[in-house]
Amino acid sequence: MRMRKKKHGAERIAALSYLLIDPECCGVGKRPVSEVFRTPAPVQLEIGCGKGGFILAMAKKHPELNFIAMERVSDVILSAMEGCAREDIPNIRFINADARILKELFSPGEIDTLYLNFSDPWPKKGYAKRRLTHENFLMLYREILPEGGKIIFKTDNAALFDFSLEEFEKCGFSISELTRDLHNSAWNAENLETEYEKNFSAKGFPIHRCVATVCPLPQPKQPQ
Repeated sequence: MRMRKKKHGAERIAALSYLLIDPECCGVGKRPVSEVFRTPAPVQLEIGCGKGGFILAMAKKHPELNFIAMERVSDVILSAMEGCAREDIPNIRFINADARILKELFSPGEIDTLYLNFSDPWPKKGYAKRRLTHENFLMLYREILPEGGKIIFKTDNAALFDFSLEEFEKCGFSISELTRDLHNSAWNAENLETEYEKNFSAKGFPIHRCVATVCPLPQPKQPQ
């Protein structure tokens, strides 16, 4: 369902511009994104932050880390930014942009951990390249994650999960902490729920989760 356009949205975002990272001013060859925070710390990124419930909870739980929330829909990211401002959370910044510009925004290895929470499954075959776990995006993530960096992926969509596992393997990620029922697994104790997750779980949908770790890409076989 499309979100209703927020009244005075542009003005409200402008009033919170101190929380917003400007892609024109930061990135490769410009100011490092990590410098926008008050305190130096490892940077973790959520792509598709929605209304911000997950990233706000993570930032409060882990004040020793810095977090960036990325969302391409301005009315959606506004809700997250206003939540951050209300609670005066110092270790979150926001990017209102498409994930396709990641390579321009971040230097190699600048992001410690990347979160993909309940991304659009784009179920039609012809739309596979739009999925945030398609190999085209995974190779982008490899550019900004260090070796050993992690992608933590959650979804309620079993077909997307199966597709993603194949894509992770294809792109040189090792898989760990895999579960097809997160809320009844050993990893649920540390789990912070997103808004979508609460809704899906309440309706009885099992939550699928895994951790994908960046490993060296396999070397192509030399012709004999």
